[in-house]
Amino acid sequence: MGAMRTDILVVGSGPAGGTAARYAASKGASVTIIERRPDVGVPVRCGEMVPSNEEIMNMFPNAGDITSLFDLPNNLRLREIEGIKLIDPKGKERLLDFTGYTTDREKFDKYLVSEAVKEGAELVTGCLFKGIEDGKAVTSLGEIEYKVIIGADGPGSRVAKALGLPKNDLPYPAVTAQAKGDFDPYVKMFFGGIAPGAYGWIIPKKGQANVGIGFSPKFTDGTLSGLFEKFAEKHGFEITTRLEGKYVPSKGMLSALVSGNGMVVGDSAGHVIPVNGGGVPLALIAGKVCGEVAGDNVAGGRSLADYQNECVKIFRKPLNIAAGNKKLADTLAFGSDRRTGVCMSLLGTRRMGNLIRCKRIFP
Repeated sequence: MGAMRTDILVVGSGPAGGTAARYAASKGASVTIIERRPDVGVPVRCGEMVPSNEEIMNMFPNAGDITSLFDLPNNLRLREIEGIKLIDPKGKERLLDFTGYTTDREKFDKYLVSEAVKEGAELVTGCLFKGIEDGKAVTSLGEIEYKVIIGADGPGSRVAKALGLPKNDLPYPAVTAQAKGDFDPYVKMFFGGIAPGAYGWIIPKKGQANVGIGFSPKFTDGTLSGLFEKFAEKHGFEITTRLEGKYVPSKGMLSALVSGNGMVVGDSAGHVIPVNGGGVPLALIAGKVCGEVAGDNVAGGRSLADYQNECVKIFRKPLNIAAGNKKLADTLAFGSDRRTGVCMSLLGTRRMGNLIRCKRIFP
């Protein structure tokens, strides 16, 4: 590729990177997305659920009007979700009213990148970001000169490291796969019953479900694949895909998202709900802000600090509350199945609903 120049370099083509690239390009900047894998959206390492606009606005009231941001083609809405069933170690269910839909993350990510390309962004796959030297990005395909760099390269972000930004502490390991069959239109979340500190999920799609587990390394012994086999056997899943793993940020948004002429967004920035691992809505909301600020910076010198300030306004309070709730749950509920069951019983359905929605569980 040789020495290449672009106004805005986006590292990573997930929902945060694709959205940031789209909105940056819409401002007239030249935008290049680099993706280390040969294909966008592969492999899928996500629960693939998107909450309804109402639920998102309830969680993040300072996000403003998100309607156009989540105006997605119907073929990306695979299955409407009618609620979430929270299941304790003994199998007792508590039904939460919660609306949303499941998607196909491969198609979802490809769509977001295609929207960026329509705005004029360029996509380069098979290009690994290695670091920054003399203000240029060093990649497996050569150096890239840029005016602004955006790290959307996941929880172990190399861009964040190169910019001297904080890293995600104590990310939770999780694995996911697809299971064949007809499932009810409810997300099922299992707490305990697999191993102390582990949780599982069944997220229904068309003719299949996204199933997986995550755990707190502090409380759980054993391997993720071993725990997943136990979970799959217990529920009689017919697994049709490879098991894919990832790390999920669990401590809320990073304290700093901007350094010099660089920013981080999405998982790289801790834009993930600590209590349930949900990150897609946050990636789109933060991606739009990040892309617009980057585009304005190139066009008219807008300060990148505006991105940090906007993210603080939108995310800090709800994610801090969620991180606090998670810490409380880890301390009180995750030592054993008995403790998990007692805590779920004491909290009850309403407070568990607050937990899922980044609200305070106690007044």
